[in-house]
Amino acid sequence: MHAPSPLRRRRPLGPDDPVWLFDLDNTLHDASRGIFRAIDRRMGAAVARTLDLPQDQADALRLRYWQRYGATAIGLARHHGVNLRQFLATCHDFDIAPLVHAETGLAARLRGLPGRRIVLTNAPAHYARRVLDALGILQEFDGLWAIDHMMPMGLARPKPSPGLMRMVAARLGVPARRIILVEDTERNLKSARQAGMRTVWLYHPGTPFSRQRNGRDLYVDARINRLGTLLLQARAGRMPGSRDRA
Repeated sequence: MHAPSPLRRRRPLGPDDPVWLFDLDNTLHDASRGIFRAIDRRMGAAVARTLDLPQDQADALRLRYWQRYGATAIGLARHHGVNLRQFLATCHDFDIAPLVHAETGLAARLRGLPGRRIVLTNAPAHYARRVLDALGILQEFDGLWAIDHMMPMGLARPKPSPGLMRMVAARLGVPARRIILVEDTERNLKSARQAGMRTVWLYHPGTPFSRQRNGRDLYVDARINRLGTLLLQARAGRMPGSRDRA
């Protein structure tokens, strides 16, 4: 697995400082408000065109691969020989700036967060950088792990792969309990917990299957509805999962 792409000079970590892993879509910004619809349209059309399928069959296949692999493109690459990078580039090639929406004051709150900050996303790197830049928070992160970097031995292993989470922890070189994943998709949090990380579930009603869930599972240290809540708590020294569970 490749090291995360640097977004700025890495700050030194203190002996007890955490490493924050932030998901991108529906975590750092509200992708369901517009960007996901644009990606879905382009991806659905690309699947139908590439595999010569009716649109309804293409959409069903796209969802099935997302559920199984964590990314539609992986299923297309494994079962149909589609070039993963080219497919993702096609699906994410549009003007994102008018579609980006996020909580106000995000940059300042991130800036005050203790420890190191890295984006961990199943999206392609070129898209992630453009979104972070449009949000005005690109320079608030030390690094970026995108699907481009999640290819051990040439095979994509994105979230929720337990192997990915173990490799991330090993690459970061800190005890897993100092790593905190902030994420809107619960199955990704489960694999992070299996790797020993702390977890924060940012509930977003637009995330697939999130409406079926109430409360939180044992592998979730904290549940929040707004990212700003977590950032303010962390700056005040109230860290998620700071107490080991019995």
